[in-house]
Amino acid sequence: MLKAMRKHAKFFYVLFFIVILSFIFWGVGTVDKSTSVTIAEIDKEKISVEDYWKAYDRAREFYRQLFKEKFDETLEKQLNLKQKVLDSLIDERVLLLAAKKEGIKVTDEELQDSVVNDPAFMRDGKFNNEIYLRTLQLNRLTPEYFESMKRRELTLTKMRRLVGEAVDLTDVDVPPASGPDQDAARQAQAMEMKDKAMRSYIEGMKKQMKIVVNQQLLG
Repeated sequence: MLKAMRKHAKFFYVLFFIVILSFIFWGVGTVDKSTSVTIAEIDKEKISVEDYWKAYDRAREFYRQLFKEKFDETLEKQLNLKQKVLDSLIDERVLLLAAKKEGIKVTDEELQDSVVNDPAFMRDGKFNNEIYLRTLQLNRLTPEYFESMKRRELTLTKMRRLVGEAVDLTDVDVPPASGPDQDAARQAQAMEMKDKAMRSYIEGMKKQMKIVVNQQLLG
């Protein structure tokens, strides 16, 4: 069990980034922020308690599927899941604020291209507007909200790519091997280096921001 945890925890940030982005169909951000209790605030960006618990429920389901019947309360505590969810939500806000500061934007053309090429909205290999609108309706999302979240997702992807490109992959050094094993090892090390670069970048940006967290609300 612990070996499996270490294996998946090695790229915990990558996995969690994927989880955070999957919230686009889980209603994060749809609550009335004017009356919502805030669990964290990054500069002027607020994370509501409602957003946090929705994210936590989704993350919990993600790890339940990952570990199957081995996922229980003990494993959840070992993963420190509640804190990891909050940390990931804060990281997301930090990256979005950093993107704004750096002038990183997603054009309307990039947004449209992402939507029309999404397999979820295709029929016979082509974008189908009826499927698009029906899918959003089933998830109780308006096109405006969905596209704003999609733009947010693409912005985060751009930031990850930007930081990752700064990593010097010539530093990747693996023991001599041959065939696919060496390629896999190099890819794993490259991913780990990019993770570390992203972690370092986020922590550096946090030092430039005012972050207030209400830990008591984690329960």
